[in-house]
Amino acid sequence: MNNMFRTIIIDDEPPARLRLKKLLSHFSNDIDIIAEAQSGVEAQELINTLKPDLIFLDIEMPGLTGFELLEHLTHMPMVVFCTAYDQHSLQAFETNSVDYLVKPVRLERLEKTIDKLKRFRVTPNDTHQLLDLVKTLTEKRDEKVMTSLTVKKDERLMFIKLDDITYFESDERYVLVHTSKGKFLTEQSLAKLEDKLPDYFLRVHRSIIINTEHVEEVQKYFNSRYTIKLNNKGLSQITSGRSYLQAIKDWIEV
Repeated sequence: MNNMFRTIIIDDEPPARLRLKKLLSHFSNDIDIIAEAQSGVEAQELINTLKPDLIFLDIEMPGLTGFELLEHLTHMPMVVFCTAYDQHSLQAFETNSVDYLVKPVRLERLEKTIDKLKRFRVTPNDTHQLLDLVKTLTEKRDEKVMTSLTVKKDERLMFIKLDDITYFESDERYVLVHTSKGKFLTEQSLAKLEDKLPDYFLRVHRSIIINTEHVEEVQKYFNSRYTIKLNNKGLSQITSGRSYLQAIKDWIEV
């Protein structure tokens, strides 16, 4: 037990905490989860009282953000950030005592983090340097999160909320946007959309991106594929592509 990292998971989203706990269960010889916190305020008290070796920390939380939390700590553990920030912006965090995981967290990437922590079992020597890195990250974050999409309807331009979109389907010359209100066209390619859309959109085929919040049922199909049933009016059924098998498995945690 002495070689295990006494760990606290900090994230305001219960599904994110649950997913991380399940992934960390693969490293039960290294990670001892002693507490969870759903806010920065709650985490501050837990960290200063329990003095963990390691924390998995979401950066953006209501009330007290991740970096504001670190500024208030009297005990500074090793830190692994779990965030939706893009990988390029997070390169500065590849230090001995700090690492990052981009949501949704993948088991393969988490394994590298655990290996790294075992090699550098130390706490940050310079708290100010750590805080400066976190503040740099917040300054480099991407543009405002995408919440709507501009589409064409005849000669008009319309704004469609992403929550109303069930899936995107590419054709030879355009991308069709399937929504609860009908079908629309967008000039953006699937590749560009995939880069900009929130994490709850998932590419399951070379020509299809689905809104996972509209998924009603997933069934295994032959030849390393899945049949995905959506909850739209037509109860659309989409067959995934073989090359997207791992991405779908990670999403449904098979």
